[in-house]
Amino acid sequence: MELNLPVLMFVAHRHVESQVMLALAAAGFDDITLAQARLLQRVAPDGTRLTELAERAQVTKQSAGFLVDQLARMGYVERVLDPADARARLVRIARRGRAAGAVAGDVVAQVEEEWRAHLGDAAYDELAGHLEKLREITDPYA
Repeated sequence: MELNLPVLMFVAHRHVESQVMLALAAAGFDDITLAQARLLQRVAPDGTRLTELAERAQVTKQSAGFLVDQLARMGYVERVLDPADARARLVRIARRGRAAGAVAGDVVAQVEEEWRAHLGDAAYDELAGHLEKLREITDPYA
């Protein structure tokens, strides 16, 4: 059976997620779920409002709030006042979240190195270039 391109991209993405989750568990971050990790990776460096986080993660505000509450209890995120609007709060990555993010970043870099070695420099760079070009029409946050 021949798979279409979106499915092939999903398979590659799922592989990276699996490797990241295994490494997180091995590094002692075994309490985080895939749903929580997917939300956590969408928190901007300076913090993100819950409504924007829900939109980025494509979940309801209630689901995002539930996941943020769990992540906050586990020390991955914190809620802070928004310096631009004292009535609003931001979700910001806490120290434990940054530590988990460092583990995840190392795994992603390792997988990218494996893919580059498998495809060769030219093919890898071409693939990356094409996917970057697709962001123009697929990524509302680009």
